[in-house]
Amino acid sequence: MVFSDPLAEETHFVDNRLRKGVPIMSRVGKRPVPLPDSVTVSCEGRNFTVNGPKGDLSRLIHGDAELNIEDGLVNVIVSGENKKASAIQGLTRTLVANMIWGVTQGFERVLELIGVGYRVDLKSNVLTFALGYSHPVVYKLPDGITASVDKNRVVLRGIDKGLLGATAATIRGFRKPEPYKGKGIKYAEERIRRKVGKSGAK
Repeated sequence: MVFSDPLAEETHFVDNRLRKGVPIMSRVGKRPVPLPDSVTVSCEGRNFTVNGPKGDLSRLIHGDAELNIEDGLVNVIVSGENKKASAIQGLTRTLVANMIWGVTQGFERVLELIGVGYRVDLKSNVLTFALGYSHPVVYKLPDGITASVDKNRVVLRGIDKGLLGATAATIRGFRKPEPYKGKGIKYAEERIRRKVGKSGAK
């Protein structure tokens, strides 16, 4: 499901957790997020902005949450003590912490190409994959994401964790790992559950 409004996406995420009975991490949401000396933040209305050594990030904060920025800490405050309020508090706290970490340390995802003849080339911000198709797969990296290639490993880096994850998922989708020989594009930490082929069945 694709959302044009980030707040609608957050609300959908929270509602899904509540419907599925997923435990709400209210204690996490109540923890303040420390601000490093190299980071400055501002909040105008619902727009929260973070500036750091690696760049700038901004996003809209859920309407049921407020940010209290004081004494080098960011506290997420919500009205009410129900499960939905706790979920919004925990989610908002996580988003704020990820933004601060992103502009100071950055994020990284590693993808591996598994398969005979599979390879990837990088020119500027364009990745070209040979994945066993009759044609190469060409992918232009979105703004804010960089890549490096070492043989059959692609290392993606960026300050926006959400954008980085979406980019990695898109690339993995070009040739998802199949369960018999494990060929395809997988995350470096991913384990492929293998299946036995028909010839091995009894």
